[in-house]
Amino acid sequence: MNAFSSRVASPPYRITTIVCAITCALAPAYVVRWHIGAYPTTLLEIAIAVSVVAFAVEYFRNSRLLVWRTPLLWPAALFLVAGAISVVTAPSITAAAGLYRAYLIEPIAFGLVLVNVLRTSDRAFVVAAGLAAGAGAAGIANSAVVLNGLLQHTYNVAETPPVVIYSTANAVALFEGPVVALAIGLAVHGTRPYERWAGAVFAALGVIVVALSFSRGGYIALAAVVVAAAVSHRRRWILLGAAAVAFAVFAAVPPIFRRIDIELHNVYGNTVQSRIDLWTAAIKLLEHRPVFGAGLSGFQERAAPYYTHLHTQANFIDPHNIVLNFWVETGLLGLIAFVWITFVAVQISWRGWTSSAMNWRPYHLGVLLALIAVVVHGMVDVPYFKNDLSLEFWTIVAISVAGVIWSRSEAERPTVPRDEKALVG
Repeated sequence: MNAFSSRVASPPYRITTIVCAITCALAPAYVVRWHIGAYPTTLLEIAIAVSVVAFAVEYFRNSRLLVWRTPLLWPAALFLVAGAISVVTAPSITAAAGLYRAYLIEPIAFGLVLVNVLRTSDRAFVVAAGLAAGAGAAGIANSAVVLNGLLQHTYNVAETPPVVIYSTANAVALFEGPVVALAIGLAVHGTRPYERWAGAVFAALGVIVVALSFSRGGYIALAAVVVAAAVSHRRRWILLGAAAVAFAVFAAVPPIFRRIDIELHNVYGNTVQSRIDLWTAAIKLLEHRPVFGAGLSGFQERAAPYYTHLHTQANFIDPHNIVLNFWVETGLLGLIAFVWITFVAVQISWRGWTSSAMNWRPYHLGVLLALIAVVVHGMVDVPYFKNDLSLEFWTIVAISVAGVIWSRSEAERPTVPRDEKALVG
């Protein structure tokens, strides 16, 4: 990493940091939609645009060079190329272009902004707090409705849980899980009291939210995160024992036990059976379109001839498996790109966890745990192809990339001089 010479009290991009944190808090607000003329947009998209504009203003005002040559440059570029091809090969180019903008261009641009802006671990905390605020607001609202249904006996856990902001309860757990993982990293290894307390409070809240989402995939992902976090600690055996007891108590709660028990019975229509039907249809589709897949927004239409049960066709617009999702939506090239992105992100986070500045290490571990949540839950669901989830993914990855790039500068407390060179991680 390049050495930095000049020193000032605080790094640049203070306003952009605040705007980016607000944008993260507004991640669930993609459900607020309207049109500007013929152009469809969302509140989240506007917030992302404001973040980019704020960054551009501070960037040009200080005559700085853009930090863009990171280890994720080429896999992200390949992902953008794969997405562009998937727009052209989709059944509806208009619909696919909208998804390309929302799922690839905007979140990747936001991640690039964060890599430049998050020059201290304090700023990483501010942005992480923004994600937690968004996840907390959406999660508490949904949990309140579910809890009220349970208390009033108007909700049967054998049925799909009620929702408030999102269209499905699984969407709550998908967004909540990685944020809970980041919070657990801070709670277990935070170097400052406010990190440990804030992490512990949100982790506890997040566990309750995931529990009341009744998402079996969310339960498995949460268990994987807790085990990995326990293993990372020097008192791992004590923590693993405590986690085992907590899991047993968790599973014994009557509504949760009933929800899990449904999957243990061979009844057609349960989650396992519907996923098998869905994956079978996706594989048959890929046998006929192995290179390009269905194209962005094309799965539901192009998979229809391969379904064996009509209820599966009606309920799903994605294959609900992390490998099949990227292969179907962005083709074989997109799958390769995302595997590359994930592999590099894991490498960066592991390197940061083992050798970065002490203040940054809990964030790197949190990102590792969040990636575990994404991959594990992604085995049975769609952990990326939503506006909030794609923003969350690139935000979390950007935190780790920024930590590797800027950890030395935080230790030395300098700023980047006007003639800085673009950094290579």
